[in-house]
Amino acid sequence: MSLSPIIEEIRRAGAPYGLNLVAAAAVERYDAAVTAPYRASAIAPDSRTIVVIGNGGGDLWAALKRHAGAHPGWFERANPLDDFTREIVEREIAPAARIGGANARVVYPFMNDSATLNFIELGKVAGLAGPSILGVVVHPVYGPWIAFRAAILIDRVIVAPGAAAAFDPCPSCTVRSCIPACPVGAVAYPAGWDIPMCLTHRVEDEPDCAPRCHARAGCVLGPAYRYPDEELAYHQMRALRAMRPWYEQHVRRK
Repeated sequence: MSLSPIIEEIRRAGAPYGLNLVAAAAVERYDAAVTAPYRASAIAPDSRTIVVIGNGGGDLWAALKRHAGAHPGWFERANPLDDFTREIVEREIAPAARIGGANARVVYPFMNDSATLNFIELGKVAGLAGPSILGVVVHPVYGPWIAFRAAILIDRVIVAPGAAAAFDPCPSCTVRSCIPACPVGAVAYPAGWDIPMCLTHRVEDEPDCAPRCHARAGCVLGPAYRYPDEELAYHQMRALRAMRPWYEQHVRRK
């Protein structure tokens, strides 16, 4: 059978829920770009292709809110967005990946108790995003307002690169409004994101950046697709929660 229907079915299944970024990368090419613990061949040795699934813009958040409205208490969960993502992928998208008898294994970036992939490198290899000086990857249309939510390892060869293949916008950007937007100067060109400077400010003086990352919001790419304020605050809260232990161990001055 033609393999393109697999991608088309995955896109069709994910679109109503805001999972609107889908592209495929060859396992061999991805594995060559990452260290051994993150190689797809170690998770599913028979896999030939990795289909990356992500969201661009705020449609996923809107779908989550609809779901939470129909399921009272959903936002009281420890990980409401991750749980919603897993439910949609397992119920709607994974079956679409198995059409024609294909073997498919789902991997998530938020699973800490099992093997996972390097989703940042995977997104680049698949052509879903390019590098930026912000510390996040960016898309030609959605800018920095994207995230990778799942990957499916499939035992078929599928060629379906994303629109961001070889996308590298920062060197040619003439505005770089993201740089002055950062309140502590933690973004620079060509140096990029100064992690210790950013974390020190975030952990020691949280209110300044609690609602959003000002540098990310200052990016000239995709302003129309910026996440809604409540979603920005949600991600900032969770990012700070993850930053604190690393900051305490590696950055904090004793």
